Amino acid sequence: MAATIKNIRFFLFFLGLISQGNVFPGYCEECSLKDLFVNTSKIGVTIQGKTEWLVTVTNNCQCGQSQVILNCRGYKTVEPVDPTILEYSGTDYCLINYGKPKYKQPITFKYAWDTAFSMSPNSSQITF
Repeated sequence: MAATIKNIRFFLFFLGLISQGNVFPGYCEECSLKDLFVNTSKIGVTIQGKTEWLVTVTNNCQCGQSQVILNCRGYKTVEPVDPTILEYSGTDYCLINYGKPKYKQPITFKYAWDTAFSMSPNSSQITF
């Protein structure tokens, strides 16, 4: 009897994993770069004579996306940005979240410059 209950619990646990997409990688096949959104908004604060901007990176896929790289051509700031959140390569690309998986929780950072920079997703890897 105890073995039967244990088997039923294991089966229910397994079904729970399947419904969350954690067992079959095919669950995430529909996820892509199009599920990443970058929104930049003016905060209304001035730092060293430059406008402060808030950037929010959102992943609308159920699965994570790692190694998220944004196009950020010409990016500059007079306000330090935590490199674990945004790492600028010095060229046209920025790495988000040290390359760690980005799930549903938005990642935000602020920078200060005269104008907003056009930032858009360049590449990522689906994380199961």
